[in-house]
Amino acid sequence: METATFEVQTGSSEAVHDITAHCERWAERCGGDGLLHVFVPHATAGIAVLEIGSGSEADLLAVMRELLPADDRWRHAHGSPGHGRSHVLPAFVPPYCTLPVTGGRLALGTWQSVCLVDLNVDNPVRTVRVSLLRG
Repeated sequence: METATFEVQTGSSEAVHDITAHCERWAERCGGDGLLHVFVPHATAGIAVLEIGSGSEADLLAVMRELLPADDRWRHAHGSPGHGRSHVLPAFVPPYCTLPVTGGRLALGTWQSVCLVDLNVDNPVRTVRVSLLRG
């Protein structure tokens, strides 16, 4: 298995960050066929495969705000208001995904992108680990 990490500057607002290009470069660099595992080793972020650029990012964040409001209901209460919701996020958007790689290319659907979902405004930098298990 080959593995590497890269950082994503997430800033100070909740967001969906497209990391497809990073994943594609790693798959291409490794070449061949296999499975690419994408993992964010943080308790308050997730990885999603979704269409971007058509409003899906805003829709996902709107759903997360509705399901996980940034208010004072959370027992895990340090940090910014509603920080505890970020610790619940991985139950809805897991911290990983596994993608097929064929001929050194991600086998994503036409409209699919790999995204880092981050509601935690207290952590402006995230690490993402990509690991290729060759077929």
